Amino acid sequence: MTRDGLMRKAICAVAMAVSLGGAAGAAPASAQAARGESTAPFRWNSSLLNRDASWYATPEARQIADAVRQWQSVEGGWPKNLDLAYAPQLPEDLPHFFGGKANTIDNGATTAPIAYLARMVTATSDARYRASFERGIDYLLKAQYPNGGWPQYYPLRDGYYSRITFNDDAMVDTMSLLRDVAGGKGDYAFVDADRRAKAAAAVDRGLDVILKTQLKVGGKLAGWCAQYDEKTLEPAWARKYEPPSLSGGETVGVVRYLMQIERPSPQVVAAIEGAVAWLRSAAIKGYRLETFQDAAGNDDRRIVRDAKAPLLWARFYELETSRPIFLGRDSVFKYSLAEIEQERRGGYGYYGTWGGKLLSEDYPAWKLKHGR
Repeated sequence: MTRDGLMRKAICAVAMAVSLGGAAGAAPASAQAARGESTAPFRWNSSLLNRDASWYATPEARQIADAVRQWQSVEGGWPKNLDLAYAPQLPEDLPHFFGGKANTIDNGATTAPIAYLARMVTATSDARYRASFERGIDYLLKAQYPNGGWPQYYPLRDGYYSRITFNDDAMVDTMSLLRDVAGGKGDYAFVDADRRAKAAAAVDRGLDVILKTQLKVGGKLAGWCAQYDEKTLEPAWARKYEPPSLSGGETVGVVRYLMQIERPSPQVVAAIEGAVAWLRSAAIKGYRLETFQDAAGNDDRRIVRDAKAPLLWARFYELETSRPIFLGRDSVFKYSLAEIEQERRGGYGYYGTWGGKLLSEDYPAWKLKHGR
């Protein structure tokens, strides 16, 4: 993933009810957001990393950067799912109010602000933005486990928050950012040699754990689980409906990251080839996911036959068989979407077209580039 894609997972709506702890509980929304107020001319979304270079020297860009700095926690990370484009207004808005919940790589929460601040440093040479950027990089380096993985939250918290997290491209986004930092080009040319070297070493350790955690089906390399035990590197549970499994979505993100390695080792090549073969075998043909409203007016989803539909992938596949599986909040394995409760069917992404472009465009281009 390029640096311009780092906010792909970080499109943050103004939070009317912000969840900073998932199943562990919800934190209160920003008081300012609840009043519908904003002091910034833009919302915190992906477009803020795609502006012309000259825009980052404008007063508007500085105003957003100043707000981003205020949202940074004392540990150096950021909270997720908040509109960082305006400054905290009340004590309960401040990152320290959320405690450890303020520090996460989930949903691009920390990587996206760091990438934005890098653009600000390049455009303005403002020492305050550089200091905040460096604290963010140091936070990511400190959060990495010795084995190369990253937890979803750091400082560590009890539960799945401490698992090595591929879910929602958390590790991929982190490694993509650090790889750009290590390269020291473009918006990262200002980064000091010591941090560049540490970032490069962190990326190498991260690649090692990616290769070690690739799962096999029938003795052949396949995909990845969304999260792994940080000690055993075995597939692990996250929330009650997110079991140890092969992940159709997260596997695509990992493969895209591996394809961007300029000089892939034989191990990396084998990992890509194995995952692509598994994605092909796991693709669901002739069906599409349809969203509708039930008789009570609730959002719901179902699978319907459609010979012209694009390929689909399940979010979860059984480890031993690669059979699509579906779990509701009761954590019971089922084999069709219709069997789980409506609340989860309508509120969670059990299917997606994640691998379509990877198989039709990205993988052929990668093979051509590397003469395969």
